[in-house]
Amino acid sequence: MAHKQQPLYLHLAELTASQFLDIWKHYDSDGNGYIEGKELENFFQELETARRGAGVEGSSINIGEKLKEFMQKYDKNADGRIEMSELAQILPTEENFLLCFRQHAGSSTEFMEAWRKYDTDRSGYIEANELKGFLSDLLKKANRPFDEKKLHEYTQTILRMFDLNGDGKLCLSEMSRLLPVQENFLLKFQGMKLSCEEFNAIFNFYDKDRNGYIDEQELDALLKDFFDKNKKEMNIQSLTGYRQSIMSLCDAGRLYRKELEIVLCNDSTTLK
Repeated sequence: MAHKQQPLYLHLAELTASQFLDIWKHYDSDGNGYIEGKELENFFQELETARRGAGVEGSSINIGEKLKEFMQKYDKNADGRIEMSELAQILPTEENFLLCFRQHAGSSTEFMEAWRKYDTDRSGYIEANELKGFLSDLLKKANRPFDEKKLHEYTQTILRMFDLNGDGKLCLSEMSRLLPVQENFLLKFQGMKLSCEEFNAIFNFYDKDRNGYIDEQELDALLKDFFDKNKKEMNIQSLTGYRQSIMSLCDAGRLYRKELEIVLCNDSTTLK
């Protein structure tokens, strides 16, 4: 039985953004946004092999113990799997491609504010032709020098990452993977998304005067209710962070239906 070919890049001293993505796609074989289970075992074993081949000292510790140490070092949220932003800390990516963006979008609030500039219709998507401006803004605010050629490479790499169906639209929840794991509050809503009918019901309940928007206090109550119903714990600090991030999508403290829908709803096209 032929051995699955190892990506060519694991041994390199520095990866381009495109090479980083090739490695990610190779090991995230089911495309669920994580390297986990057998994928993780394969990645770690092949990374160890590549490093030994590149002259990096090995260790006498068995593979299980080494993998445990590896995960303690890099699995920042201790969920037993590697996410894209965690992989960027493991592999020597050129200028640390993802870190460039995360230095500006160091918090989910800042990221949402940058996103809001381009998602003008609050659909939860930005068009691919707007992506270059979005990335340019993040790089400028991170004080990272770049030229047109490098910006083009980053833009094309992001498109390959997130525009999987080729429709020219990029989704907020997918793009938020540029954030550090601990700052990506959208991950907290995984597995808790609402259908269109469920979303309408919960929004209408808190929009008491039917003016089409809710304020910060109403959002607090909505989030508490939402997490309670899904049997998820949320402390005051987390609640404050979620509220600030979500409210950064809106103007003058008024969170409209379409803005909250981006975060809570399964299909953000349903209310267009």
